[in-house]
Amino acid sequence: MAGRSVLRDVELKLVAELLKNCRRSDRELAKAIGTSQPTVTRALRRLEEDGYIKEYTIIPDFKKLGFNILAITFLKRPKDVSAEELEKLMELGKEIAEKKGMKSVLALRGMGLGYDVSIVSLHEDYSSFLEVLEGIKQFPHSDVATIQSFLIDLNDKVQYRPFTFSFISKYLSTKVKKMQSEAQKK
Repeated sequence: MAGRSVLRDVELKLVAELLKNCRRSDRELAKAIGTSQPTVTRALRRLEEDGYIKEYTIIPDFKKLGFNILAITFLKRPKDVSAEELEKLMELGKEIAEKKGMKSVLALRGMGLGYDVSIVSLHEDYSSFLEVLEGIKQFPHSDVATIQSFLIDLNDKVQYRPFTFSFISKYLSTKVKKMQSEAQKK
Protein backbone atom coordinates (compact mmCIF):
# COMPACT_ATOMS: atom_id res chain seq x y z
CA MET A 1 0.00 0.00 0.00
CA ALA A 2 1.34 3.35 -1.02
CA GLY A 3 1.82 4.74 2.49
CA ARG A 4 -1.88 4.88 3.38
CA SER A 5 -3.37 2.75 6.11
CA VAL A 6 -6.60 4.65 6.79
CA LEU A 7 -9.36 4.93 4.23
CA ARG A 8 -11.50 8.02 3.84
CA ASP A 9 -15.26 7.82 4.50
CA VAL A 10 -16.02 7.85 0.77
CA GLU A 11 -13.59 5.01 0.16
CA LEU A 12 -14.99 2.90 3.00
CA LYS A 13 -18.53 3.48 1.74
CA LEU A 14 -17.41 2.59 -1.77
CA VAL A 15 -15.79 -0.68 -0.67
CA ALA A 16 -18.93 -1.53 1.32
CA GLU A 17 -21.09 -0.97 -1.76
CA LEU A 18 -18.74 -2.95 -4.02
CA LEU A 19 -18.93 -5.88 -1.61
CA LYS A 20 -22.71 -5.85 -2.06
CA ASN A 21 -22.53 -5.67 -5.86
CA CYS A 22 -19.42 -4.81 -7.87
CA ARG A 23 -21.28 -4.78 -11.20
CA ARG A 24 -22.75 -1.32 -10.71
CA SER A 25 -21.57 1.64 -12.74
CA ASP A 26 -19.62 4.49 -11.15
CA ARG A 27 -22.78 6.61 -11.49
CA GLU A 28 -24.88 4.03 -9.59
CA LEU A 29 -22.19 3.71 -6.91
CA ALA A 30 -22.01 7.49 -6.56
CA LYS A 31 -25.76 7.66 -5.99
CA ALA A 32 -25.59 4.85 -3.41
CA ILE A 33 -22.88 6.59 -1.34
CA GLY A 34 -24.06 10.16 -1.87
CA THR A 35 -21.20 11.60 -3.91
CA SER A 36 -20.36 12.48 -7.52
CA GLN A 37 -19.42 10.01 -10.26
CA PRO A 38 -15.94 11.60 -10.79
CA THR A 39 -15.26 11.22 -7.05
CA VAL A 40 -16.15 7.51 -7.28
CA THR A 41 -13.95 7.05 -10.34
CA ARG A 42 -10.97 8.71 -8.60
CA ALA A 43 -11.57 6.76 -5.38
CA LEU A 44 -11.76 3.46 -7.27
CA ARG A 45 -8.48 4.19 -9.03
CA ARG A 46 -6.80 5.02 -5.68
CA LEU A 47 -8.20 1.86 -4.04
CA GLU A 48 -6.93 -0.28 -6.92
CA GLU A 49 -3.49 1.39 -7.05
CA ASP A 50 -3.06 1.13 -3.27
CA GLY A 51 -4.03 -2.55 -3.30
CA TYR A 52 -7.26 -2.29 -1.31
CA ILE A 53 -9.15 -3.79 -4.26
CA LYS A 54 -7.41 -6.85 -5.66
CA GLU A 55 -10.08 -7.98 -8.12
CA TYR A 56 -13.73 -7.75 -9.03
CA THR A 57 -15.50 -11.08 -8.99
CA ILE A 58 -18.69 -12.98 -8.27
CA ILE A 59 -19.63 -15.59 -5.71
CA PRO A 60 -21.15 -18.45 -7.71
CA ASP A 61 -23.37 -21.25 -6.51
CA PHE A 62 -20.68 -23.94 -6.32
CA LYS A 63 -23.27 -26.75 -6.32
CA LYS A 64 -24.71 -25.57 -9.63
CA LEU A 65 -21.19 -25.56 -11.07
CA GLY A 66 -20.79 -29.24 -10.21
CA PHE A 67 -18.93 -29.05 -6.91
CA ASN A 68 -20.35 -31.21 -4.14
CA ILE A 69 -17.58 -31.03 -1.55
CA LEU A 70 -15.67 -28.15 -0.01
CA ALA A 71 -12.57 -29.36 1.84
CA ILE A 72 -10.45 -27.59 4.40
CA THR A 73 -7.14 -29.42 4.66
CA PHE A 74 -4.57 -28.73 7.37
CA LEU A 75 -0.90 -29.67 7.24
CA LYS A 76 2.44 -28.83 8.75
CA ARG A 77 5.16 -27.27 6.69
CA PRO A 78 8.74 -28.39 7.20
CA LYS A 79 10.46 -26.77 10.18
CA ASP A 80 14.03 -27.34 9.01
CA VAL A 81 13.66 -25.46 5.72
CA SER A 82 15.08 -21.99 5.10
CA ALA A 83 12.86 -19.18 3.83
CA GLU A 84 14.54 -19.46 0.43
CA GLU A 85 13.91 -23.23 0.26
CA LEU A 86 10.33 -22.71 1.45
CA GLU A 87 9.77 -20.28 -1.43
CA LYS A 88 11.01 -22.95 -3.88
CA LEU A 89 8.78 -25.56 -2.24
CA MET A 90 5.76 -23.28 -2.58
CA GLU A 91 6.47 -22.82 -6.30
CA LEU A 92 6.85 -26.58 -6.71
CA GLY A 93 3.57 -27.05 -4.81
CA LYS A 94 1.85 -24.70 -7.27
CA GLU A 95 3.21 -26.72 -10.20
CA ILE A 96 1.98 -30.00 -8.67
CA ALA A 97 -1.42 -28.44 -7.96
CA GLU A 98 -1.72 -27.28 -11.57
CA LYS A 99 -0.62 -30.64 -12.95
CA LYS A 100 -3.09 -32.50 -10.72
CA GLY A 101 -5.90 -30.06 -11.58
CA MET A 102 -6.43 -29.06 -7.96
CA LYS A 103 -9.23 -26.54 -7.59
CA SER A 104 -8.04 -24.81 -4.47
CA VAL A 105 -9.76 -21.60 -3.47
CA LEU A 106 -6.88 -20.59 -1.23
CA ALA A 107 -3.79 -21.90 0.48
CA LEU A 108 -2.41 -19.92 3.39
CA ARG A 109 0.21 -20.14 6.08
CA GLY A 110 -1.02 -19.57 9.59
CA MET A 111 -1.05 -21.23 12.99
CA GLY A 112 -3.36 -23.15 15.23
CA LEU A 113 -4.53 -26.66 16.03
CA GLY A 114 -0.95 -27.83 15.57
CA TYR A 115 -0.89 -26.93 11.86
CA ASP A 116 0.57 -24.05 9.91
CA VAL A 117 -0.91 -24.42 6.42
CA SER A 118 -4.56 -24.62 5.39
CA ILE A 119 -5.90 -25.33 1.92
CA VAL A 120 -9.52 -24.72 0.97
CA SER A 121 -10.55 -26.64 -2.15
CA LEU A 122 -13.64 -27.61 -4.15
CA HIS A 123 -14.38 -31.09 -5.49
CA GLU A 124 -16.91 -32.77 -7.73
CA ASP A 125 -16.99 -35.87 -5.55
CA TYR A 126 -15.09 -37.80 -2.89
CA SER A 127 -12.79 -39.55 -5.37
CA SER A 128 -11.67 -36.19 -6.82
CA PHE A 129 -10.97 -35.03 -3.26
CA LEU A 130 -8.82 -38.16 -2.71
CA GLU A 131 -6.86 -37.35 -5.89
CA VAL A 132 -6.12 -33.88 -4.55
CA LEU A 133 -5.13 -35.34 -1.19
CA GLU A 134 -2.66 -37.61 -2.99
CA GLY A 135 -1.28 -34.54 -4.78
CA ILE A 136 -0.84 -32.75 -1.47
CA LYS A 137 1.05 -35.75 -0.12
CA GLN A 138 3.46 -35.42 -3.05
CA PHE A 139 4.52 -31.94 -1.97
CA PRO A 140 8.18 -32.15 -0.94
CA HIS A 141 8.74 -32.39 2.81
CA SER A 142 5.03 -32.99 3.48
CA ASP A 143 4.47 -34.68 6.81
CA VAL A 144 1.85 -37.13 5.53
CA ALA A 145 0.99 -38.28 9.05
CA THR A 146 -0.17 -34.79 10.02
CA ILE A 147 -2.49 -34.04 7.08
CA GLN A 148 -6.10 -33.64 8.25
CA SER A 149 -9.18 -32.60 6.27
CA PHE A 150 -12.62 -31.34 7.17
CA LEU A 151 -15.14 -32.03 4.38
CA ILE A 152 -18.33 -30.05 3.84
CA ASP A 153 -21.17 -31.53 1.81
CA LEU A 154 -22.41 -28.65 -0.33
CA ASN A 155 -25.67 -30.54 -0.91
CA ASP A 156 -26.52 -30.47 2.80
CA LYS A 157 -29.83 -28.63 3.07
CA VAL A 158 -28.94 -27.19 6.48
CA GLN A 159 -26.38 -24.45 5.86
CA TYR A 160 -25.63 -22.14 8.77
CA ARG A 161 -24.48 -19.23 6.65
CA PRO A 162 -23.87 -19.18 2.90
CA PHE A 163 -20.57 -17.91 1.54
CA THR A 164 -20.88 -14.14 1.16
CA PHE A 165 -19.05 -10.89 1.83
CA SER A 166 -22.16 -8.93 2.81
CA PHE A 167 -21.23 -9.13 6.51
CA ILE A 168 -18.03 -7.19 5.74
CA SER A 169 -20.11 -4.59 3.92
CA LYS A 170 -22.33 -4.20 7.00
CA TYR A 171 -19.25 -3.91 9.24
CA LEU A 172 -17.72 -1.19 7.02
CA SER A 173 -21.02 0.71 6.90
CA THR A 174 -21.20 0.62 10.71
CA LYS A 175 -17.58 1.77 10.91
CA VAL A 176 -18.29 4.76 8.63
CA LYS A 177 -21.33 5.77 10.71
CA LYS A 178 -19.26 5.56 13.90
CA MET A 179 -16.49 7.69 12.36
CA GLN A 180 -19.02 10.28 11.19
CA SER A 181 -20.64 10.37 14.61
CA GLU A 182 -17.27 10.92 16.30
CA ALA A 183 -16.39 13.66 13.79
CA GLN A 184 -19.65 15.47 14.54
CA LYS A 185 -18.93 15.41 18.30
CA LYS A 186 -15.64 17.26 17.75
